[in-house]
Amino acid sequence: MTTTTATASPAVVRAATLADSIKVEPLTCAIGAELSNVDLGAASRDAALVAEIRKLLLEYRVLFFRNQDITRAEHVAFARHFGELEDHPVAGSDPEHPGLVRIYKNPDMPNDRYENAWHADATWRERPQMGAVLRCVECPPVGGDTMWANMVLAYERLPEHVKTQIAGLKARHSIEASFGAAMPADKRLALKAQFPDAEHPVVRTHPETGEKVLFVNAFTTHFTNFHTAANVRVGQDYTHGGSDLLRYLISQAAIPEYQVRFRWRPNSMAMWDNRSTQHYAVMDYPPCHRKMERAGIIGDAPF
Repeated sequence: MTTTTATASPAVVRAATLADSIKVEPLTCAIGAELSNVDLGAASRDAALVAEIRKLLLEYRVLFFRNQDITRAEHVAFARHFGELEDHPVAGSDPEHPGLVRIYKNPDMPNDRYENAWHADATWRERPQMGAVLRCVECPPVGGDTMWANMVLAYERLPEHVKTQIAGLKARHSIEASFGAAMPADKRLALKAQFPDAEHPVVRTHPETGEKVLFVNAFTTHFTNFHTAANVRVGQDYTHGGSDLLRYLISQAAIPEYQVRFRWRPNSMAMWDNRSTQHYAVMDYPPCHRKMERAGIIGDAPF
């Protein structure tokens, strides 16, 4: 693989020949790269090219692609090289392509605010997603960007005494307290019964790189093992000490030095490692349409 400029390859060129000509442009010092001279439709049929993209994903954590005029079937096929896909219990999927979730916003949805918080997808599952492949179908002429944060870097730069304090902590992640909050009580409780709160380590280990990752986000409600003699002198410490620490940790994703911001255009695509990043969809575009389609890839249980 080289990083020299190359002209776009014609469609008749075999996908395998593209693996040696991917152009990689890092977007920040912390996270993110734009790849050009690569066709994800071709990659959906080429395991060797997928392997090159996987290496780059582990290095840059989020990858961006422009001008990807691919079919939904190719979108799904490319994502499935990385694992099985899953539907979302609240957002609907394309009926002909299970696992391709439709994130469609329109001017009639001014109060739809689930995405504009720093989060990693589906951490309320026992096995959160390992990653996702997102394609822009339609977007506003201005606004509607998405931001990603490097949560490995967020952990590395924590003060040492905080790293020591959180080393053994676990936390709950809830769909009931997020997507379920605006539902009638019966539907909210049914959602929780289907997806009970998941417990994950506050610091997880990336299963492929071995890196330590700060793993709390907007779905995280509370620590489950904070109330110990080491942390709590009196009961008052439990309420304020635990909640203040959790707020501090969640806020780390909002540090600009850990981030990259991407401006969408139709047929732009992003792929990210959900294990080591968080993202935030900037809701600054009403009253406009924004249509995105996401293939979410089933991951493993954090450890």
